[in-house]
Amino acid sequence: MTGIASTVTTVVAPSAVEDVCADPTGSICSWVYDITDGNETTARIVSWAVDVPARVLLVLLVAWLGNKILKRSVRRIVTHVVAPDTERAIARLEKMRVPGASLLDDGEEEDENEVARRSARAVSISNVLESTVSVAVWSVAVITALGTTGIELGPLIAGAGIAGVAIGFGAQSLVQDCIAGLFMLLEDQYGIGDVVDLGEAVGTVEEITLRSTVVRSLNGTVWHVPNGQVQRVGNLSQLWSVALVDVDVAYDTDLATARRLFEEAATEVCARPEFADDVLEPPTVLGVETLGADGISIRLMVKVDPGTQWALQRAIREHVKTVFDGAGVEIPFPQRTVWVRHDEAAGGD
Repeated sequence: MTGIASTVTTVVAPSAVEDVCADPTGSICSWVYDITDGNETTARIVSWAVDVPARVLLVLLVAWLGNKILKRSVRRIVTHVVAPDTERAIARLEKMRVPGASLLDDGEEEDENEVARRSARAVSISNVLESTVSVAVWSVAVITALGTTGIELGPLIAGAGIAGVAIGFGAQSLVQDCIAGLFMLLEDQYGIGDVVDLGEAVGTVEEITLRSTVVRSLNGTVWHVPNGQVQRVGNLSQLWSVALVDVDVAYDTDLATARRLFEEAATEVCARPEFADDVLEPPTVLGVETLGADGISIRLMVKVDPGTQWALQRAIREHVKTVFDGAGVEIPFPQRTVWVRHDEAAGGD
């Protein structure tokens, strides 16, 4: 009997756990599948209920840590650029055997108001940039977290893009205001307490936001000016100001005497206790400013601290009037010759 040798080939079907679980070994899904004797439904439910929240939580944790690190980095960079620590810089220069103190103005300490102004500006810029970083980080984190749950992100991103374009078209002025406000803060065009000229709005700055500036005029009116609408800025009280006083004298006045009396009167006013600390340079008579129809105008200039020029100008004008009256110097007033014509009545004698 001739034996017929037959070869039997056994085909092993793929394991069911591989069809159910993405990771057939060492995962929660495979462990649940084993202890439930191959219950696919239970394995999938437990896998989704455990793995997905864990991934979402991991994404949110990474986003939280990244947001903290980025915000701290932004604050340090902005503070270093806008309001650097002068003492630390001097200490580093001295370690390098460089006379760091000589870099300051004749070794004088920085103005406390200027230091406070830079610090406030650094805080404002940091808050804006930190908010921008937070929005970007959490937007990416939310999209990534949704992707871990199995949600199709293509239509979601497309819809968000369309909504973003629509909002961008509808909020162009708002975006313009915010960008203008950011550059205004970066360039330090003005700060709270400055007297500014923004066109129709002239007064003291009371509040600055990324979108608008609040200005109170001299008559008490509060102006809310969108930053994007500001075409030019005239800061009347940044670093230092100038008190300009013009006084008219008659054409027959000795100009040398008038100049001397004018300068002496201004010097006396600047020496008063209420003005002495605000005057940065002695008064200077610039000379004849105009030759008017009624008199000659002489101009005087005094360099003072910001915002103190108006009170000094009023005090100088008042004292100059007293000094000129005592010295017999005439301050002219408009003089006109009037011709009166009398017409004869019709049919009169």
